[in-house]
Amino acid sequence: MEKHILVVLPHPDDEAFGLAGTLAMQIERGTQVTYACLTLGEMARNMGNPPFANRITLPSIRKQELEESCKAIGIQDLRLLGFHDKTIEFEDHDALDAKIEAIIKEVQPSLIVTFYPGFAVHPDHDATGAAVVRTVGRMEASVRPPVHCIAFANGHEEALGKPDIVNDVKRYMTQKMASISAHRSQFQIVSMVGTEGNRDEQMLERFGTERFYTYRFE
Repeated sequence: MEKHILVVLPHPDDEAFGLAGTLAMQIERGTQVTYACLTLGEMARNMGNPPFANRITLPSIRKQELEESCKAIGIQDLRLLGFHDKTIEFEDHDALDAKIEAIIKEVQPSLIVTFYPGFAVHPDHDATGAAVVRTVGRMEASVRPPVHCIAFANGHEEALGKPDIVNDVKRYMTQKMASISAHRSQFQIVSMVGTEGNRDEQMLERFGTERFYTYRFE
C-alpha cells in the first residue's frame, strides 16, 4: 500500500480512463491521494451531446465534473493549478516546475503518477509528464519518489516495451465508470461499450485493467 499518491495531470477527465480504478483501490486500502490538475480543459471541443455548454460556461462545468469524478473515486484533496488549456508546452519551465515541486515538498508522496513524456498523444500530456520528470529528476536519488507513467500513443510498446505495472481494477468498476460518466460534457459512456447485450463484458475488457511504466531516471 502506498502512503500518499500525488497525481499530476493537465485536464479534467485525464484521471478517469487509465487511473481511476487504481486510485479507488489504493484509497480503499487507506492511501491518501492528492490530485494536481493543471487546467480546467477550457479549450475542449466537446460541449455535451446534445450541447449544454458553451465556451464561456465550459470551464465551470468541467470544474464541477472534475469534482464529481474525484468524489466518485474517493479523492478528497484536489488542487487546481490554474494553467491555461493547450498551453502547457509553452509555460515557463521554472514556474511550472516550481508549482509541482511545492506540492511534492508539502505532501511528501510515496508515489507520483503522470503521463509518460512523448508517449501520451496530447502536447499538454507530454509537457506535464516532462515537468514532473524534470522536477523529480532534480531530487536526490535517496529521497526521490517513484514515478509511474501512463502511455498510450501508437507504438508506445515498441518503444518502451511492456508496462511493468498492470493493475486488475475490475472490482472497482463502479467507481471507475462513475468517474468516466462524471465528465458528461466530453463523452457518453454508452457510445464506448458496444451493444446492450454485451456491454458489461466490453466494459470489463476495455476498462478493467490499468497499466503503468515506472520511469527510469538516469
